[in-house]
Amino acid sequence: MNLPLFIAKRIYSDQGDRRKVSRPAIRIATAGVAVGLAVMIITVAVVLGFKHTIRGKVIGFGSHIQVQNILSLSNTSEAYGVCVDDSLANVLKTIPGVRHVQRYAYTQGILKTDEDFLGMVFKGVGPEFDRDFIEQSLVEGELPVFSDSTTKYKMVVSRMIADKLQLKTGDRVFAYFIDSDGVRTRKFTVSGIYQTNMTRFDSQLCFTDLYAVNKLNGWFEDQCSGAELLVDDFDRLDDVEMEVVNTVNRTQDRYSQTLTSHTIHDVYPQVFSWLELLDINVWIILGLMICLAVITMITGLLIIILERTSMIGTLKAIGARNKTIRHTFLWFAAFVISQGLIIGDVVGIGIVLLQKYTGIVTLDPQTYYVTEAPMELNLPIIVLLNVVTLFVSISVLIIPTFFISHIHPAKSMRYE
Repeated sequence: MNLPLFIAKRIYSDQGDRRKVSRPAIRIATAGVAVGLAVMIITVAVVLGFKHTIRGKVIGFGSHIQVQNILSLSNTSEAYGVCVDDSLANVLKTIPGVRHVQRYAYTQGILKTDEDFLGMVFKGVGPEFDRDFIEQSLVEGELPVFSDSTTKYKMVVSRMIADKLQLKTGDRVFAYFIDSDGVRTRKFTVSGIYQTNMTRFDSQLCFTDLYAVNKLNGWFEDQCSGAELLVDDFDRLDDVEMEVVNTVNRTQDRYSQTLTSHTIHDVYPQVFSWLELLDINVWIILGLMICLAVITMITGLLIIILERTSMIGTLKAIGARNKTIRHTFLWFAAFVISQGLIIGDVVGIGIVLLQKYTGIVTLDPQTYYVTEAPMELNLPIIVLLNVVTLFVSISVLIIPTFFISHIHPAKSMRYE
């Protein structure tokens, strides 16, 4: 029979205790653990949801890895094409970790209406374009079937662009393209309107056929700006990038253009650096909440020990060792902490689910790039938070239990 566990259960379940201090102290300690864990769960859920949402939007516009002309790395607005034919595409698809390959092409132009005009970046995509991200962001109209062999001059613009130029789906708008040969004019039809709240993209990027952009750039049929690669596992992005580097970097296409590659981290380092800063905030909050739980538990345990001085003296008088009595109060603390963890799990997970399915907490999209606070539940992390909180709290509570060794049976008999 485990004597410390038995005594701890009796103390914990003693609802008839008339003491005026111990019960409130236990409730405060339980509440401290519950609040600390709930805040940790919500914090981790918000940061994970925010990071993955923003990361997904950036990747939706630029993919994980881009293979392009090495001259494109220079700080010029001139478009440089490379040959991305079936042979190169098949080589890229066979690289371990790559799940999708798609061609793309960029050109710059001006959209003009009767009232206003706006400089734009036209992104041409082909039939292999991964449509999921833009379809999920579509707020009006439809996504056309993009082509690499013909074009109907249909385009998808952002809500921000549509509002500035007062465009709606079905409208036709002139686009002007300026190069060394002069000015060329094309008339596009607005097929759809998307909204991602990523200002740097929504303010200037529209989608159209790969064929149209290639013709505007004066490239051959098998040329484009490059190839975008999507990987299976974002955590292995650097490993896949090394495989891409070893496979295609510094090789030349049929037009003697040299290929190079870079990851989404290289293209938008400031965005990912900003997201990484969120991890620091998480660690600070986790540390503060664990300290809150530990402090309330230490206070509560000391109060319990002081009020149970007579019981401790009696146990010592009948031969109980200090170790046995310390284990008794550690078991008691484990019961209190466990109850706090259960309450914290229910409250924390409940708030996360409430926000996830109702979006009750809204945000300014101009500042946070999302209209509502994104939350993501990660059960392994929640389990880890419970285990770490319990382990740290019990470990720290070992110290105040040594106060028991200073209690003498004879003196404790007179203590009330």
